[in-house]
Amino acid sequence: MSFEENGKKINEIIKKLEKENLGIEESTLLYEEGVKLAKDSYKILNENKGKIIILKEELDSLKTDDEEE
Repeated sequence: MSFEENGKKINEIIKKLEKENLGIEESTLLYEEGVKLAKDSYKILNENKGKIIILKEELDSLKTDDEEE
């Protein structure tokens, strides 16, 4: 799932947990699913953060090369 899809699903889970009168088992399963989605979202964020850092370093390198010329 994408980061955006994970966010939508997490919001749905939160609404269910807040509004519905769920049993402990169902609440626990929903919570567990939310935690998994949150972990996946953090992974996506970290992967993209790494890409952005690399691109920024490449851009900074180009600026330094231009300044030396």
